[in-house]
Amino acid sequence: MSKVISIENLTKRYDLGVIGTGTLSRDLNRWWARLRGKPDPYTRIGQQDHFERIGESILALDDVSFKVEQGEALGIIGKNGAGKSTLLKILSRVTAPTSGVVKVKGRIGSLLEVGTGFHPELTGRENVYLNGAILGMRKEEVDRKFDEIVDFSGVEKFIDTPVKRYSSGMYVRLAFAVAAHLDPEILVVDEVLAVGDAEFQKKCLGKMGDVAGEGRTVLFVSHNMNSINTLCEKAFWIENGSIKTRGETSEVISQYLDSGHSESKNGFVDLEKWNNRYGDGQAKILSAKLLNEEGKINNKFYRTKPFKVDFVFTSNENLKFDLSMAIKNAFGANVLHLSAYDSPNKIHISEKGQFDVEVLIPSLPLFKGEYRLDIGIHHHRRQVPVDVVKNILKFIVEEPLDSNRPNVTKSEMFMAWAPSVWDCVILESDK
Repeated sequence: MSKVISIENLTKRYDLGVIGTGTLSRDLNRWWARLRGKPDPYTRIGQQDHFERIGESILALDDVSFKVEQGEALGIIGKNGAGKSTLLKILSRVTAPTSGVVKVKGRIGSLLEVGTGFHPELTGRENVYLNGAILGMRKEEVDRKFDEIVDFSGVEKFIDTPVKRYSSGMYVRLAFAVAAHLDPEILVVDEVLAVGDAEFQKKCLGKMGDVAGEGRTVLFVSHNMNSINTLCEKAFWIENGSIKTRGETSEVISQYLDSGHSESKNGFVDLEKWNNRYGDGQAKILSAKLLNEEGKINNKFYRTKPFKVDFVFTSNENLKFDLSMAIKNAFGANVLHLSAYDSPNKIHISEKGQFDVEVLIPSLPLFKGEYRLDIGIHHHRRQVPVDVVKNILKFIVEEPLDSNRPNVTKSEMFMAWAPSVWDCVILESDK
């Protein structure tokens, strides 16, 4: 297949402090003062001199090179601020590169952050035709696609309303429908899809799969590893503006989720300085460990056998907290949710202090595979996060050594297992 995107030594640099003051005369006065070595005439008392910041810069993208084949669905992953959105903006011609070569063959349909691509004063209908015109389509071509776009978006009641009155969800629905249905050769989708509800996200993933199946190209940025793995056969991981690794999607995702977590692979992790967390900080999770049925720290467990998590946290306030855990598979999809609220031993924490919590699953209901653990503390009955730590412990589940279970089920097809009691009553027999 032919290459539709070719990127060579792409760099994007943003200069700090280079901003206008609002009028041409002020900019000229600033320029003249700088030439004479004078301070910025518009700097207020106590404010850093504007000129002191000129010369500073950040690299959003640093010498990035890659190629994309026609019909390929490529996933792009990385932390916030890694450079993913900047790359898509350059491909979509929203911003220009500082240096490097960008070659794109074909029309691009882009869904970037909310607000890009639509004129807020125009109605949904007018914006559909505007985007078609930008893509070089004739009105008759857009006419043929219009009903399909509106039906997919689900905003038919509001199609003649200015989009500035749309909710973010409505906006994204229409924007994706436009980008995907106006027959672009390349579809570029940023994490903006997270604004939509679960049903619409599933619908969008299906449409992107259809686009790739028709021989067109998809570039998909997302923090949802399960979505990336479902749609894309290949992916790359961007970190600090550079491509850290590329290859088969499952392998890239595994490396990304493992990054920076080497200290947690033995079944214990110190969380004092853990970065992947959020919450208001009125309590803090300090450490966590995984224990096997013998009470020893481990990261390898067996289906149907005991599984225990022990974590320590400190509370700074006399407040009531709810405790919970989530177990995710290798692609970040939630598999199990555990809550102290469901425990026979009711836990009520409403005071300052340090606490050691043990969570026991008597019979681990997970199939063979790789999993990761999140732990969360929330305000009682409000679900407002106090401290939530993500991807803190990685562990492996194997089939029990004494298992006589026939291999009639492929574990990768299902997420969890549960013991069950089966009975059969003979209603009729030929004997």
